[in-house]
Amino acid sequence: MSILKKLGIALVVILLVVAVAGYFLTRGDTADVPFDDVVGTDPTLQEANAESIPTVAVAKPVGWAANEVPAAAEGLAVNRFAEGLDHPRTLQALPNGDILVSLTRAPKSEESGGITGWIANLLMSRAGATGESPNQVVLLRDADGDGKAEIRQVLLDGLNSPSGLAWGDGTLYVANNDAVLAYAYELGATRVSGQPRKIADLAPGGGHWMRNLALHPDGNRLYAAVGSDTNIADKGLEAEEGRALIWEIDLETGRQRMFAGGLRNANGLDFSPWSGELWTTVNERDMLGSDLVPDYLTNVPIGANYGWPWVYYGNNFDRRVKYPIPEYINYVRTPEYALGPHVAALGFVFSKEGAKMGDRFGSGAFVAQHGSWNRKPPSGYDVVYVAFDERGNPTGKPVPVLTGFLKDDGTTRGRPTWVEWAGDGSLLVSDDTAGIIWRVFAPGAQGQGAIGRITGDRLPPQRELRGQEATFGTDDYARRVTAE
Repeated sequence: MSILKKLGIALVVILLVVAVAGYFLTRGDTADVPFDDVVGTDPTLQEANAESIPTVAVAKPVGWAANEVPAAAEGLAVNRFAEGLDHPRTLQALPNGDILVSLTRAPKSEESGGITGWIANLLMSRAGATGESPNQVVLLRDADGDGKAEIRQVLLDGLNSPSGLAWGDGTLYVANNDAVLAYAYELGATRVSGQPRKIADLAPGGGHWMRNLALHPDGNRLYAAVGSDTNIADKGLEAEEGRALIWEIDLETGRQRMFAGGLRNANGLDFSPWSGELWTTVNERDMLGSDLVPDYLTNVPIGANYGWPWVYYGNNFDRRVKYPIPEYINYVRTPEYALGPHVAALGFVFSKEGAKMGDRFGSGAFVAQHGSWNRKPPSGYDVVYVAFDERGNPTGKPVPVLTGFLKDDGTTRGRPTWVEWAGDGSLLVSDDTAGIIWRVFAPGAQGQGAIGRITGDRLPPQRELRGQEATFGTDDYARRVTAE
């Protein structure tokens, strides 16, 4: 075969690949349900429209100009706490006021994925999500109290796509993509020198590679969120072992158990100040159209299951999933609050004592929404506030706190990733593609008081077992439709 003929064949192949990529970028489903209708405690769920090829609308990061900042809600101000960071993701405040930040990206994959994998990599590159992982945990310190971190020190390096961070009683916990490690670390130190102890193994890599942590207020239990490898167990259920769940790790005994499951990609973890219960943000499935499925914020009772991959949002079967349906699907929970389809909800925190965000933002949850890549028009790319009532229940619609990340031309200045409370009561927001940590606060605000814990007597039993007899009511059945 002549060289010209070989070059001609290569050119045809390149053109075909470009054409396929162009097809990905130009087609797709446009949302037709008003966004306000797909958020809140009772979202509108459109009839599913399964896609063989996903809707794609990738916002290319272009960065912030030197004098630009996000648009803050009325009564709030924003400044740059730190900048010039290499893909900052999770944040952890320490009791002495220091801030830890993970500089990280996805681990390298040994799977080529063929043309589909090449196109996916192209899209993620356009979104600013690819590249070598820095694999560091960096300490930031605002020693002079001016709202900017003038001290920056690499605390740990040589990690393996670290994300989750937690600290308690002289121990720093770090979740690599494949394990939870514990380091001896005293507050104020600018370097960790000792060798880590492995606390738990985690399912490595996978499509959702972040492994986020929360230390129970009692200090004796650690919670680790592990996302699924795929959209709807596309590689088989075996590939999802140890995924789409939250682990509970007993730090005294080392015992590890599944705390909750059926969570496609749980991210932020925090404990309700009203009840002490664990809550999380979850990224739901793709390729059912631009109006499905809402990402959500929900409580996580022990033993709870939220239905992935068979069921979404409580009572809706995903007909694409062909694996046998387990019996427990009849008793999966419905999420508490819809944040909207494809917003990519990541880090979140509840309001807390000492926060200086003003009365308007004093009783709820702040959520960083990384932004969609597969919805038209794009959603997310902001930080929102969800108000909670006096009983600790979410209410109303999400209120924008920080916007301006997504530009009118479809590019993005940055992507909110994580939120954390600084010691001075301000809210810190990591912006991974821009390499910035933003600081948000209400000028002149006093630190808010603590949210009161809800307590009360136990309710009497609503059903009884008496020998061979039992009384049950219709409310004892958790679902309106049985599994098919």
